[in-house]
Amino acid sequence: MAEHKAGALQSLPSGRFAAFSFVDQITAIEGTKRVTGRYTIPAGVTYFPVSLVAEAIGQLAAWVAMSNVGFSHRPVAALAGDTRIFAQPRPGDTLDLIVDIESCDRDGIAYRGRAMVGDTVVLELLDTLGYMLDIADFDDPHALAADFALLTAGGRAPGFFEGVPEPVLKDLLHETGHTLQAQLSVPEQAPFFLDHFPRRPVFPATLMLDAQLQLAQRIATEHAGVPVHVTRITGVKVRAFTLPGASLTLSAVLAAPGKDDPEPILIKVAALAAGRTIAGAKMFFATDSGENA
Repeated sequence: MAEHKAGALQSLPSGRFAAFSFVDQITAIEGTKRVTGRYTIPAGVTYFPVSLVAEAIGQLAAWVAMSNVGFSHRPVAALAGDTRIFAQPRPGDTLDLIVDIESCDRDGIAYRGRAMVGDTVVLELLDTLGYMLDIADFDDPHALAADFALLTAGGRAPGFFEGVPEPVLKDLLHETGHTLQAQLSVPEQAPFFLDHFPRRPVFPATLMLDAQLQLAQRIATEHAGVPVHVTRITGVKVRAFTLPGASLTLSAVLAAPGKDDPEPILIKVAALAAGRTIAGAKMFFATDSGENA
């Protein structure tokens, strides 16, 4: 196992490697079997959706995948079979990130991972797959290699992330407790495009997922008549890139959970661009019992 001992943390300007980067330090790498890292949510950030915890785990996996192929390719458009949400981290919390890699080559990376705050598991990813594409289409491979060297040689100083805006949603159709459709307006410009990605700006799938979760939460709450919280998200599929300035139609529809599903509420979500489905997932909710996820 290659251990990376913390040295003097290095600071970076805001922008690239700061606006949408959620790994401050890679603490250990065991070949292509396991990698651990750390990320501290800046105390001044007022909006940090739980989907960004999944983003942090995915980014840690991506660093190993990129380094394994000499920064010629990078994983994008992940498929997440099962995301389990246990708690909502708070600004100032430090996430300990653990990724167990099942396979990794020039075609893709398959992995599972979890994020913890202290002894508490916040979020767990299972059955996750990222497809590898030519890295030069998205970023400067030499700059990424330098970033990786920094992360493994003591890490960068935390705190440069300044947050993301809450999604701009406009209701299109609303059947209380059953169906909700809304228009999501992707900004033409945003700081996160500097990281995602410098050479080919793409709207992050985890921000789309956050917008879908907001719609699903509304429908689930209306249906239950009491506060609810999300416990699982399954079958996340992203089929196409979303460019700056795009307009998406998001939908959230009440469905019947399966007989083996422990949660009482299932909401199916989708995203359409120009009438074509580009993303979908299933979101499961449980009623609150005093402690929300």
